[in-house]
Amino acid sequence: MTTTSSSTAVRPGAAHRLAALVGDVLGGPLPVRLRAWDGSETGPADAPVVVLRSRRALRRLVWQPGELGLAQAYVTGELDVEGDLAEGLRTMWATARERGPRPPRLTPAGRARALATAVRLGVVGPPPTAPASQARLRGGLHSRARDRAAISHHYDLSNDFYALLLDETMAYSCGYWASEKPGFTAADAQRAKLELICRKLGLVPGARLLDIGCGWGSLTLHAAERHGVQVTAVTLAREQAAYVRERVRERGLTERVQVVCQDYRDIEGGAYDAVATVEMGEHVGDAEYPAFAAALHRLVRPCGRVLVQQMSRGPGAPGGGAFIEAYIAPDMHMRPLGATVALLEEAGLEVRHTESLREHYVHSIGAWHRTLEERWEAFVGLVGEETTRVWRLYLVGAALAFEEGRMGVDQILGVRPGPGGDSGMPATSHGWYEGLEKP
Repeated sequence: MTTTSSSTAVRPGAAHRLAALVGDVLGGPLPVRLRAWDGSETGPADAPVVVLRSRRALRRLVWQPGELGLAQAYVTGELDVEGDLAEGLRTMWATARERGPRPPRLTPAGRARALATAVRLGVVGPPPTAPASQARLRGGLHSRARDRAAISHHYDLSNDFYALLLDETMAYSCGYWASEKPGFTAADAQRAKLELICRKLGLVPGARLLDIGCGWGSLTLHAAERHGVQVTAVTLAREQAAYVRERVRERGLTERVQVVCQDYRDIEGGAYDAVATVEMGEHVGDAEYPAFAAALHRLVRPCGRVLVQQMSRGPGAPGGGAFIEAYIAPDMHMRPLGATVALLEEAGLEVRHTESLREHYVHSIGAWHRTLEERWEAFVGLVGEETTRVWRLYLVGAALAFEEGRMGVDQILGVRPGPGGDSGMPATSHGWYEGLEKP
């Protein structure tokens, strides 16, 4: 009778070699299951599965360690996550928090082993070309030309793309989920947000509103139609401006709405009764924000109100992040809420009210993500597989960042004080919220 030794050595595959290497670098085992291009697989059986379809994914990480390299590999399809992408990202973030911001330093022997493993895996080589969807901006940071290119990269993707992604309001910003009832939709949340902004600004028929960064005109159209105000809508994105002008014409609002395609720094005049800027301040830049806040003060009349809806980050992560800045919003900058409030106050505005909408953004982004998945083939046909994967990663990652409190979004209401400190503000604010839950 012939027996086979149960101790016969099995040659480790790429997944096993890579898991050992990552364990050395990170100071602990991989929190996810790993499947490599050669079919080998290792890691916790009940964990999300990361699939490496190509050695090129690892080469990207060699040349671009961290978030950007991972994003490049994901959007090209060289790396994928099987199952729930959000759960995979959540697992990775939790592990990073547990292990701290600084991985252990490799010993000389450890570095030699890592290099040998990289050579055996075929990782060593020239840097791969950056994906076509990655932004390539030129010129001085926040120069007019560069800002125009940065806005165009994101917002001029095409009006058809955003019409496919957004609801009928075409509002591309955090909604206000005034009701948790099943019949309350994403469009209802956007209309509630628009109405809340108008109420906070105290808009009345005939008032003059300046909408800086008007997007596809959701606030402009709502304010003109529902509140009878005169609106000057400003955007840097040419496709947005063309879209808003067409909607204004269709709704018979040409006497109430003027659409201007220009930089906020070039806005002339002033004495507006109200100024709104909804999720545009993140694009201004850190060094430029004091001048932006000064412009808000200059453009509104005494006792006039300014509403800033803006995303924020914790003190440890003041920027937009490598992936966001490379693929979604180049040159974006976010700061803690308190820092933005201080800049507005330094410009002469009296901040009267702030309201966090962080959890509301989890719901808003979740609605956009569901639409993306439900209409996946249509998006791929419109902008291609790579760009569609960019948006999946963007929406899933952003929702998780808001869920975990790494990012926030706030409405900040300020007023330019009048003579003697007069604010013109109502004594209470409870009326702002009445009936918002009704579609």
